[in-house]
Amino acid sequence: MARVAVVGPAGRVVRSRRLGLLALALLVGLGAGLGAVLFRLMIENLTRLFTGYTDYAAVPGRAHGYLPGVGGWFVVLAPVLAGAVYGPLVQRFAREARGHGVPEVMLAVARNGGRIRPQVAAVKAAASALCIAGGGSVGREGPIVQIGSALGSSLAQLCRLDERRIRLLVACGAAGGISATFNAPLAGVFFAMELILRQWAADSFGMVVVASVTSSVVARGLLGDVPFLPLPPFHVEHLVEYPLFALLGLVAGLTGVGFSRVLYLVEDLCDWAWRGPEWLRPMVGGVVLGGLLLVLPQMYGVGYPVLGRAVDGGYAIAFLLVLLVGKVIACSLTIGIGGSGGVFAPSLFCGAMVGAAFGEVVQAVAPSAGGSVGAFALVGMGAVFAGAARAPITAVVMLFELTGEYTIILPLMLAIVLATGISHLVSHDTVYTRKLLRRDIDIDEPADARLARQPLGTVMGPTPPSVVADTPLREVAALFASSGAGSLPVLDPDGRYLGVLSAHEIMDAVASGEDTDVGSLCSPAESAHVSEPLSRAVRLLDAGAPAVAVVDDQDTLVGWVGARDVLAAFGGPSVPERPATAAQVR
Repeated sequence: MARVAVVGPAGRVVRSRRLGLLALALLVGLGAGLGAVLFRLMIENLTRLFTGYTDYAAVPGRAHGYLPGVGGWFVVLAPVLAGAVYGPLVQRFAREARGHGVPEVMLAVARNGGRIRPQVAAVKAAASALCIAGGGSVGREGPIVQIGSALGSSLAQLCRLDERRIRLLVACGAAGGISATFNAPLAGVFFAMELILRQWAADSFGMVVVASVTSSVVARGLLGDVPFLPLPPFHVEHLVEYPLFALLGLVAGLTGVGFSRVLYLVEDLCDWAWRGPEWLRPMVGGVVLGGLLLVLPQMYGVGYPVLGRAVDGGYAIAFLLVLLVGKVIACSLTIGIGGSGGVFAPSLFCGAMVGAAFGEVVQAVAPSAGGSVGAFALVGMGAVFAGAARAPITAVVMLFELTGEYTIILPLMLAIVLATGISHLVSHDTVYTRKLLRRDIDIDEPADARLARQPLGTVMGPTPPSVVADTPLREVAALFASSGAGSLPVLDPDGRYLGVLSAHEIMDAVASGEDTDVGSLCSPAESAHVSEPLSRAVRLLDAGAPAVAVVDDQDTLVGWVGARDVLAAFGGPSVPERPATAAQVR
């Protein structure tokens, strides 16, 4: 299908002037705001279809609202029916819509110039709405980030912008999604800068702010200026509470890391257990998820009503811990069976359970220490997210916006910094980057280091004419003269690599009248396997080797790496393109 692009004077203005980019940021914010509202309405109406209620987590365990005769057993069937629809949809149209979405956006910005396929927005919206409405215990924030980012990327590509501006509009879409979902425009900005762009610049910050504010205005105009979750007032009554908040930060940070570990462990178990087609996986796995929902219906969907009740102190310590473990397993299982949804809200949920349980313990052990259960729950929300995602600024700003209480800042900063610090100590990845690292993609790795890890098979050149060890000396001299090469590989009669022969050695032998075999003149030289990294060839060349012979498992010569090949791989002086060798084709 031909790509339509904005051309002519209007297109040139959009591509070249800051005013045009500002207009695009406004459009992306508008689209992300409308997308967030539509996505939320899709979830609510589909949830009503599946359960008879707008949010089944608010009335866990009740019979179906339209079919009371089936009791609460319908929760076993709901994930199966939802998976039967979104499984084939994702597999057929946009496989990157599977999972929690944010890692795919991070990868697009870091490695693909911000390019995201246009259909991702529609497929992600439909698949995630079906998954959450059908009982998937995931969040709606990750999907709306991917939806908004796909809108921004599509608009930028339509206008034929360069990669820097494409990445910027992707971040604008992500900020707009978070802003509209949480009614927290500042949190949207910092989420986009801290996790998506991963760098700070004044121009970028301004455009992201424009998109985030626009999206928030749209969402508030259509849904009302209300927080996504009513939260109690926050007060710090005694100085002794600060050490307790510090301890909670450490516990919550470890909880965030544990949540990330369990998430991918369950995904590995699901990969190991499933041997059928991927489009059928959500439907079959939905049976297991449905069984869990039957036992613990509070895990149905995002679970904001359950989170709110925990913050209000509505659960005992034992049940808070049950909800914590249940959410970790239910969210991991939803992602593992091929579901589509975010991990942002589940991390907040787990944080509320940890914080509320911590607060209950404090009140039971040292009631004079002060501090409400809700205060510890709010701090726990931010700290667990910070431990899982390592986005401390986003965590502080978001909880501050959600509560509107300035007194939350100091305890939040203390707990979140400690949670982030202990996360760094015990884990080198986050809940977002771990998904990419499992695919051998490190978006934090410098470009030069990434290139140095490339297999030699991807950068080697074709082998020069080779010399068999028993070839007469004068034939070899003629071969050097005709090829113009400074060195040639020497092989034994069976084709195995022996070493390298330089033109200088042949010249000296011919001048002295020697009549010897070539094998005695060649210099033994280390070879490198075709699967070894480019850094191996760089070390050999740096040690004085004229070139590096690349061999396969049978020591058969399959390629040749010289300084020109290394320079070409690292973006140095261009060299003429050469035809691929057989090994490169394989």
